[in-house]
Amino acid sequence: MASKNIEACEWTVSGMDCGSCASKITNAVERLPGVSAINVSIMSEKLKLDLDLDTGSSDKIENVVKKLGYGIERRRSDAGKFDEAEAPDQASNHHTSKHTHADPIDVEKTWHQTAKGRLVIGTGILLILAWVFNLSVNTELGKWGFLAACLIGLIPVARRAFAALTTGQFFTIEMLMTIAATGALFIDAAEEAALVVFLFAVGELLESVAANKARDGIRALVQLVPKTALLEVEGLTREVSAESLKVGEIVVVRPGDRVPADGKIIEGFSGLDESPVTGESIPVAKAPGNDVFAGSINTEAVLRIQVTKTAQDNTISRIIQLVEEAESARAPTERFIDRFSRWYMPTIVVASALVILFPPLAFGEDWNTWIYRGLALLLIGCPCALVISVPTSIASALSSGAKKGLLFKGGAVIEAAAKISQIAFDKTGTLTYGRPEVTDIVALGDVSNKEVLETAAGVETGSSHPLAVAILRKAEMEGYAPLKTSGAKALMGQGVQANVDGMPAWVTSPIFAQSNNAINNETVAVAATYEKQGKTVVVVYRENRPLGLIAMRDEPRSDAIDAIAQIKSLGIESIILTGDNERTAAAIAGSLGMDFRASLLPENKLEHIRSMNSQGGVMMIGDGINDAPALKQASVGVAMGSGTDVALETADAAILRDRVSDVPAMIRLARAGMHNIRQNITIALGLKAIFLVTTVLGLTGLWIAILADTGATVLVTLNALRLLAYDPSKKRT
Repeated sequence: MASKNIEACEWTVSGMDCGSCASKITNAVERLPGVSAINVSIMSEKLKLDLDLDTGSSDKIENVVKKLGYGIERRRSDAGKFDEAEAPDQASNHHTSKHTHADPIDVEKTWHQTAKGRLVIGTGILLILAWVFNLSVNTELGKWGFLAACLIGLIPVARRAFAALTTGQFFTIEMLMTIAATGALFIDAAEEAALVVFLFAVGELLESVAANKARDGIRALVQLVPKTALLEVEGLTREVSAESLKVGEIVVVRPGDRVPADGKIIEGFSGLDESPVTGESIPVAKAPGNDVFAGSINTEAVLRIQVTKTAQDNTISRIIQLVEEAESARAPTERFIDRFSRWYMPTIVVASALVILFPPLAFGEDWNTWIYRGLALLLIGCPCALVISVPTSIASALSSGAKKGLLFKGGAVIEAAAKISQIAFDKTGTLTYGRPEVTDIVALGDVSNKEVLETAAGVETGSSHPLAVAILRKAEMEGYAPLKTSGAKALMGQGVQANVDGMPAWVTSPIFAQSNNAINNETVAVAATYEKQGKTVVVVYRENRPLGLIAMRDEPRSDAIDAIAQIKSLGIESIILTGDNERTAAAIAGSLGMDFRASLLPENKLEHIRSMNSQGGVMMIGDGINDAPALKQASVGVAMGSGTDVALETADAAILRDRVSDVPAMIRLARAGMHNIRQNITIALGLKAIFLVTTVLGLTGLWIAILADTGATVLVTLNALRLLAYDPSKKRT
């Protein structure tokens, strides 16, 4: 019988930099009793799992993680965020698949203040003294100095190597390092053993400092939201914790203050600097009724804002959550490298053993010579650089994109986005602003404009569709109150039906109205004249009685023409898939120089995406509930940031700034990321291939072997970090 005493537990774990770190922790923890549903997040340094309290123990989990060389601290149950305050010393002990100990490289510490930095400095001084004594004073004293430097650096590595061994993990870099350095001591190569351990520690430190930068962008997001807020209660304000704010409460934001929560302005006009959240450099004018992001900066006047989302659900928390979830969607290349490394390391161990044993046993060669070469081969074969070549590039691309309002849900999405050859755009709210304005009201028969608008507003009451919002806004401007409504029902892709003043009423497309015999051919012709002008027309009617037409126009976004031109320059075809009518779609598509398919229901969009998928990778850009199925079907579904939560949840990526020009920017970033990955794999495998040959031939020794391994690891890390400075918005030929 399954236990009911299951608790969801979460810890902050410092010291993780790549997939091998996560695998090591996962493999060790999953062997413990009562543990299930393990999830290790490297980017946010989290360990999550379900623990059966009847058979398992959190203390055992913490002990095994500590033995592996990582820092660990229990998090609060509500720590669904990247919470540095919970673990001030857990900022990160960054090293890849190699670890010396769980040394938290805190963002406030410089490298030499950390334990890893002190270890490098200490062993470095010992090495220098040993060389001085060896060359000028006392050779024997110099040997003891090399031995001391080697042991000081090797003991913590060996401790964790054997800790991993107790969890069934033999083929770890710590174990290979321990074997190689110990073997070097036994063949009287203490000088080289000490140098190997020192270079190993230097490499670890460089990797730690470099990898820490990949998290800086995400950490910075946490600091954007102020810790406190001015809560208004009965006309008075008092300072409260921003995390305690509830939906519906009113906060006051003064000029210069950061907005403490996602909300809607209810009083005040001001410019808001949203660059910390969306990357938009120019302050955006906001008025009552406009939405605001937590973390944006109020630049001009006092605002009263009604909270619409709690701290756990605000935009920044959602961005952080997306980045965390992105780790589980690993790129196919990364999965291949992981599979490759699983048999690569055992193969190197076997090859090293053969190099040590075969020449002396078969041909009577000198044992010391071939033991030395075998140990060097063991070091040169370490797959550290190869293992981190992909995840470091992915992490950098994710962070770079997040800073510019481009969110990818994982490496798999980045790889897919780099390969797409077609882009399908929804029209309303994507290529257009999604804020249509009523331009014309045509009353039919003896009906007044007032009745047309009041009835339409009644049917559309409560709807958030852009056309509904336009009708409701127009009714409010004219001073007309929506008629009493009940039983509203969406006619997917066609319009809305409701009971208005107790009688059925519809607001639908002309085609749907004509199919229901609600309008005649003459009225259809009138609607067509407006549609040729690029306007969207809806018919307002009751049963067997047309009331009128309402024409609305939604302008293309200002950057749409340039964005489509950029997409073409990238060798990608683009098309509009819209539920709007042929004439309106043709007007918009013509102005943008695009092909289009119009009058599409959600299932029609889905079929078009399926058809396009057969011709190559497809990216779908949309913002509405109607777009969710197509977003899911596409190779890469991208939601515009102002879109519905359904679209954002369904999509593989998101654009926060609502800029069409961010679509080609997203493609460029994905392609740059994959180019960076290919460079890293070439560096890692190229250096390995060169030095494997020279090592077996005796041309290079132990210290060159570890220098090549550590050097390759540092090179691929630094190369990946170049993506943090990459600006995908710049047009490239």
